[in-house]
Amino acid sequence: MRRTGVKITRIARGFGLGGIALAMAATAMPVAAQDDGEARIRKLEAEVRALQRKVFPGGDGRYFEPQITGQPAAQPSTASTTSTTAVTDILTRLDALEAQLQRLTAQYEVGSNAMRLLEERIEVLEAGGTATSAPAQVAAAQPATQPSATQRPAAQPAAQQPAASQPSPERVAAVQAIAKPQTDDPADDEYSYGFRLWEAGFFPEAQQQLTLFVERYPSHWRTTYGRNLLGRAYLDDKKPNEAAPWFLKNYQSDKGGARAGDSLLYLAETMIALKDTKRACIALAEFGEAYPALAAGRLQGQYERNLGKVTCS
Repeated sequence: MRRTGVKITRIARGFGLGGIALAMAATAMPVAAQDDGEARIRKLEAEVRALQRKVFPGGDGRYFEPQITGQPAAQPSTASTTSTTAVTDILTRLDALEAQLQRLTAQYEVGSNAMRLLEERIEVLEAGGTATSAPAQVAAAQPATQPSATQRPAAQPAAQQPAASQPSPERVAAVQAIAKPQTDDPADDEYSYGFRLWEAGFFPEAQQQLTLFVERYPSHWRTTYGRNLLGRAYLDDKKPNEAAPWFLKNYQSDKGGARAGDSLLYLAETMIALKDTKRACIALAEFGEAYPALAAGRLQGQYERNLGKVTCS
């Protein structure tokens, strides 16, 4: 159980406020894996430079090198520690390269779409017809990417939001029809309202309400329920990357909490949704060891279903 707990701690370094992929991937790896890592790096570097030539014609590499700054840490004296440092550096460089490749690919696609739309508009104008304004067309062609929490811009006032992002009148009416409890416990009322929104299938609204609750009442007895349900609201909304940090935080904040075990099991389910078998197995093993009563009782069905979805060594 102690070894598994250490692995879960590595999950925390990633999803706790960093990147779960790197933290949990940094488990023991043979030195021979460095060769494969270097090959992947060379391949990714070639792909990134090819994309740069498309996104930044005439570029001389200055857009690429400053972003790949990971350097090996100072080498300790022992051979085993040296190997771990080298592998960690390879993983860091790979993550940076892959992120850069994704950004460049998105930029190239956006630029290509914008150019195509402008060409179409010019053709229409030359033919004497009318065309939708190019800025509006280009905006519609932007990829629907989900920015990270640090990149996400401040919310726009409702009057300035694009019409496409506005909920329909029917949805607004349906949400307004869900009553917010009014008791002598305002914190519990906030949680209960978020629960009602989630139960009705209004996941974005539930996410907003439950985030308000857990941030405003971090010490309330309902908070363990709130963080777990917030993770579920994201998972049910097909957003496992946003769900995982909430499940992990709820489990680690209070492992004896009423929904800590639930969150650990849902963390495994989230890893399965992300097709990350290794991390799913770590979370499932920790759940079985730390919460045997839940594994054989209230959560037995869910636990067994998740076990059946992965092959753990």
